[in-house]
Amino acid sequence: MTNHSEHSSRWDVLLLAALFIVSFFAGLGSAPLFDVDEGAFSEATREMLASGNYLTTYLYGEPRFDKPILIYWLQALSVKLFGLSEFAFRLPSAIASTAWGSAIYLFTRRTFDRSTAFAATATMALSLQVTIIGKAAIADALLNAVLALGMFSIFLYYKERKQGYILLTFAAIGIGFMTKGPVAILIPTAVSFIFFLFQRDLRTWLKAVFNPAGILLFTIIVLPWYTLEYLDQGMAFIEGFFFKHNIGRFSSPMEQHGGSLWYYIPVLFLGISPATGLLGPVFRKIRSLTADPLNSYLLTWFSFVFIFFSFSGTKLPHYIIYGYTPLFILMAQGLHSIRRAFLINLWPATILLLLACVPLLISHIHTDDLYISALLESATVLMKQSGHLLLLSVAAAAVIGCSFLPGISVRNRFIAGGIVFCLTINFHIMPLAARLLQEPVKEAAYIAKESGYKIVMWKINNPSFLVYSETLTERRRPEPGEIVLTNVKYLQKLQNPIVIYEKNGIVLAKLPDSAT
Repeated sequence: MTNHSEHSSRWDVLLLAALFIVSFFAGLGSAPLFDVDEGAFSEATREMLASGNYLTTYLYGEPRFDKPILIYWLQALSVKLFGLSEFAFRLPSAIASTAWGSAIYLFTRRTFDRSTAFAATATMALSLQVTIIGKAAIADALLNAVLALGMFSIFLYYKERKQGYILLTFAAIGIGFMTKGPVAILIPTAVSFIFFLFQRDLRTWLKAVFNPAGILLFTIIVLPWYTLEYLDQGMAFIEGFFFKHNIGRFSSPMEQHGGSLWYYIPVLFLGISPATGLLGPVFRKIRSLTADPLNSYLLTWFSFVFIFFSFSGTKLPHYIIYGYTPLFILMAQGLHSIRRAFLINLWPATILLLLACVPLLISHIHTDDLYISALLESATVLMKQSGHLLLLSVAAAAVIGCSFLPGISVRNRFIAGGIVFCLTINFHIMPLAARLLQEPVKEAAYIAKESGYKIVMWKINNPSFLVYSETLTERRRPEPGEIVLTNVKYLQKLQNPIVIYEKNGIVLAKLPDSAT
C-alpha cells in the first residue's frame, strides 16, 4: 500500500510538472510583449539596466511609482542572464507561478489528501486567468505566490501554534510588500482578523500580529529600499506610490478602470474556466463548509477579496485572482461529488465555440473609428489564415469528447478537457491576439532601431515600442520633420504625413520638414 501511494504521488508530481510547463513555460518567449502592462514593466526594467539606477524605476524617462522594486530586480537579473527578450522578462513570473502551484499542492496535501491537492493544483494551473498572468511580465504572479505562502502559514499557525509559521508569514508579507505594496499586508491582516474573530481567539491573533521577531523580519526585508527610495525621491514617492497608486485606486477609478458593484461576477465565471462548473458544489455546501475551520478560513479569504475589490473605485480583472487560491481548494473538494464530467466540460467548450464565432460577429460590426475598423479587418484575415473557426470547433468537440473517455475518473476527464482548453488558449488565442495587437508595434520598433530614427509617440501608449527599439521616446504631438508612432485614427489629423510602416492600424510616419 505504501509503495502504491508513493508511486501515485510521484505520478501526481510528474503530471503537475507537465501542466506547469504547458501553462507557464511553453511558448514563454514566442509572443511580443502586451501593452500596456507587460510593456510598462519591461521598459522600466530596460531603463533600469540602461541607466544603472537600481533604486528608482523610470518609464519614458520619468519616475514610475506604480509598484515597488522587487519584480524589476528579478526581471533585470533574468535579462542579465538570458538577454533582452520576452523570455527573460516573463521568466520570473513563470517561476513564481510554479512556486504558487507547488504551495497549493503541498498545503492541500497536508490539510486534506493527495487527490484533493492534485485537483486543486491542476485547476489552478489550467484556469484561464492564471495561465495568462502566470507568465506575464508583471508583478501579479509573484504577489500571488507569496500571498498563498503567507496565508497558508497563518492557518498552520492557528492549528499548530509554532513560532516558525509566524516568521514565515511575516517574511511572505514583506516580500509581497516589496512586490506590490500595501495589498500584501491588507489581505492577510484582514482575513486573519475576521477568521480569528469568528473562532473567538483574538488573543492569539494579537499575539501573532505584534510578534517582535516577525516585525523585525518584516522591517529588515522592506525598510532598506523604502527608506532609500524616500531619501532619493522625497514626497513625490509617498504621494505617487501610497496616495495615488494605492489609496487613490480604491477611492476612485484610475485610468478609466471603473465598473459596477457586480463587475467581478462575470470576471470570476470566465477567469476560473474551465472549472466554473465546480462553483455549484461550493455554493450548495457553503453552510456545512463554514463549520470546518479550514474551509471557513478559505471562504473568508475568497469572500474578503471579492467584496473588497467589488467596492474598490478602480477595478481590473486580475485583482480578483488574489482570492482564487482558496477557491481552487474549495472547488477541488466538490469535484468528487460530480457524477458527469460533461456538466463541467460544457462551459469551456461553450467558450471555445463562442470564440470560434468571432469572425461571424465581426462581419456585423460597423464603426467609424478607423483604428477599430483596421483591427477588425486584420483580425478577420488572421483568423481565416489560421483556420480559426475549424480549429476552435475541433477543440470544443475535443473538450466534450474528454467527458466520455473510458476507464478514467470524472476528475481526470475534467482535467483532460481542461488541458485541451488551456492548450487552445496558450497556442492559438493568445498568439493570435499578440499578432494582431503587438506584432505591428514590435516591427515598427525594429524599423526605427535599424534606421536610427528618433520617434515621437502620439495619442497612444505602447511602452513595448521602447523595449524593442531600445531608445527613449517622447509622448507628444510631433513637429515638422519628426517621425511619429500613432494609429490610423490620428494620422488624418497630421499634415501630409509620409507613411513609413502601417499594419493593423499602427502607423509609423514622417512629417514633412515644413507645413505645406
